[in-house]
Amino acid sequence: MDLDDLRIFRAVVREGGITRAAARLHRVQSNVTTRIRQLEAHLGVPLFVREGRRLSLAPAGAVLSDYAERLLELADQARAAVADAAPRGRLRLGSMESTAAARLPTRLAAFHQRYPDVQLELHTGATAPLLAQLRAGELDCVLVCGPVADARLCAEPAFMETLALIAPAGHPPITRARDVRPLTLLTFAPGCAYRHRLEQWLASDGVLPERVIELASYHAMLGCVAAGMGIALAPLSLLDGMAASHAVSVHPLPAEHAPAPTLLVRRAGVDSPTVMALREVMLAGRMAGAPHGLSPRAA
Repeated sequence: MDLDDLRIFRAVVREGGITRAAARLHRVQSNVTTRIRQLEAHLGVPLFVREGRRLSLAPAGAVLSDYAERLLELADQARAAVADAAPRGRLRLGSMESTAAARLPTRLAAFHQRYPDVQLELHTGATAPLLAQLRAGELDCVLVCGPVADARLCAEPAFMETLALIAPAGHPPITRARDVRPLTLLTFAPGCAYRHRLEQWLASDGVLPERVIELASYHAMLGCVAAGMGIALAPLSLLDGMAASHAVSVHPLPAEHAPAPTLLVRRAGVDSPTVMALREVMLAGRMAGAPHGLSPRAA
């Protein structure tokens, strides 16, 4: 088993079949098929379940996929370390949408100016799926809501957010969950750390939401709150830059629920020059954005 075998195997997994993998690798299909069969023969186990022309990972293939990602990344790091320690190549950064909108523009601009040879890819999503992609080797580092307890990962505080309840304009002051009307949650899909915080706050007062409406962006969420559909939870740093924030009321959360650290997380032991360069930029002025002071306001 050599690195070229692993690259071909990874391409078949990512592309979902021989034909697309061959096109991605600029190889003929018969060559890719032969190399996969040789790899299976070498390992003594089937890596794929074949149903006509359709391929799906066998259990052994799923295990190998994780190792292949890590081995190929280590090989790339070794090659870069030997050839040139300067940050270069592709860097895949995952981030919560709120962090990407409120915190990253100036830092990514500074990173790009300082390291023009790095091709930066930004992927936004919720905390749980971003961490899953990081563990699988699909992302190089992520910015997610803490805490993160996983020995395979290295997490460092980057920003401190203050979370607040967003309600329709004119909503009476909210001091506890039972003050909310209507009790419809506007939030992201499961896996969002802020959604979990909101549900925890409700549960602390023995309250269950009457309805949960899942949305894909904060702009949609804020618009729906302004229209009177329900409440949402958002960091104040994001609201400061959103034009529609004047059309809603903002209510502080209790001190035990409001602070939300954003962590920069990478796989333990992965200290490539590119990842460490991003770390340097992201952690400059560490924990910038200390909790905002907040008093309820209505528009």
